[in-house]
Amino acid sequence: MIHFIPAWYQKNKWCENEQKWYSARLRTEFDDTVKQIQLFHRHKVFPFQILLLSFAPNFRHFLHRQGVYRVPYWSCFDAMQEVRRKKAMLLSFYNLNWPDEIEFIYTPFVVVALLKGKKFAQIEFGEDGNPIQVDMFENEIIKRRNIYDDRGFVSSTILFEEGKPLYQDYLTVKGMWKLREYSSDGHVEVNPKAPYYLLDNKNKSIKKEFTFLTYNSLAEIIFEVATNYVDLLEKEDLFCMAMDSGHNQLLYDILKDKKPILSFYENRCKIKKEGIVQKLIEGAGCVVADTMDKVVQMETLYNGYQGMVKDISPFDTRLNLGISQQIYGQKIMVPVDGMKEEKLERLVSQLGAYLQKNSRAQIHFLTRLSDYNREMLLLQKTRTYLEKYGLSPEWAAPANRENERENDLEAELIPKRFFVEQCVEDYKVSNCMKEQRILVDLREVSEVYLQVLAISVGIPQLVAKESEFVYPGKNGFILEENENLEQYLDFYLVGLSNWNKAMIYSCEIGRNYSADILVEKWKEVINCVRND
Repeated sequence: MIHFIPAWYQKNKWCENEQKWYSARLRTEFDDTVKQIQLFHRHKVFPFQILLLSFAPNFRHFLHRQGVYRVPYWSCFDAMQEVRRKKAMLLSFYNLNWPDEIEFIYTPFVVVALLKGKKFAQIEFGEDGNPIQVDMFENEIIKRRNIYDDRGFVSSTILFEEGKPLYQDYLTVKGMWKLREYSSDGHVEVNPKAPYYLLDNKNKSIKKEFTFLTYNSLAEIIFEVATNYVDLLEKEDLFCMAMDSGHNQLLYDILKDKKPILSFYENRCKIKKEGIVQKLIEGAGCVVADTMDKVVQMETLYNGYQGMVKDISPFDTRLNLGISQQIYGQKIMVPVDGMKEEKLERLVSQLGAYLQKNSRAQIHFLTRLSDYNREMLLLQKTRTYLEKYGLSPEWAAPANRENERENDLEAELIPKRFFVEQCVEDYKVSNCMKEQRILVDLREVSEVYLQVLAISVGIPQLVAKESEFVYPGKNGFILEENENLEQYLDFYLVGLSNWNKAMIYSCEIGRNYSADILVEKWKEVINCVRND
């Protein structure tokens, strides 16, 4: 069996990223582990399970969103809290123990409970409509926060003093506190009346006693419980860990006598020859990277590691040709996150010059950031750059001026040409990409997902660095630092001949990144580690 250890944490905390339904998602939930689990689950590659270290009371809803609801998993916090339930259960806030005179006020976002005219509680809901949190108040000041598990019970409660968190209790299904984490210094106390945790293995539950009643941090308890669980597993079991600075040291200690598979994804963990990263790489059974660049970097830093580092894209191509050729306007997708200001300015000047000669072209800046003012700031910068180079700033009119433009005869003569596509979730990016005629990603570090998606949709790509997903003259071009962008845009946007050739070639190379190919690559990794 292979155990996937994800890096699904909320900032620097050992907890999930579940959000209130009305909050904009701060980042996409998709990463390498999600895609690996989906691949193993749908194609029966090899027996596997998720080894979850974080506190995730809404984990079933997360799995459901990823289409892998029934995958097996082991949760470290379930073990510590002695939770045996695996299935989600319906929970209505009406069934909670409310005072007799409680009155519920329904707002568009939350439900507020009033007691004798004063705010008593506020009920928050997740994306699936399930209650995830109830805050209780006294004289308008928060006193307690109950965090609900999607399996139908209070999983944790946070006590506040003068509006500031004092400590957080992690509870059993019956409401007894097991662990108490103090906000002041992070130390954790174990309930001396219930100093046990459960380790489930081979359909058996083993009850073990915590070594201490006081720990310096949650990490120390996670280390103890996870280490004892790993010791119960079969010696031939494999471990695939997402490389992340938040848990690298902890997993190095837990998997001390194992040879794990290390998964490097985007910029989550830098490849370097120092510290804990070096120790993990030197003790690894295999390393999986999402791009060929990382493979070359790894083999350059670590002599003798040739063949041990595998290039496996976490995203498989699925032929789903776009509809851009059916749209009169020629939409040009330009990702801008992480782009330096001077490069963005030069790019805007080049794109603006191109718009003067191609009346059908439109620029669609893509951002994956969720900042509420992200669109406004991007358009504001674009207007500044356009004006600087003698171009019309009205091409990048802000969204809140659309109504004004309708009554402005002069503005009507200058159509909007720059747009901002703010897509945090991958499915939104996918929907947006289907309408794009070409992808222009001139950032120093391109996003693998966008390049694979462009192949799936069948559109050409212009990128700044060599990539295994772009074949110059076939499905795109590699642009040098100061090369003129205009000639390459013309190559694909003037007429459909070159564009159609790029689409056909994208379909051909897409076979190299199909699910079947990725499955074979993973089988090679597994065999490599098992035969080591």
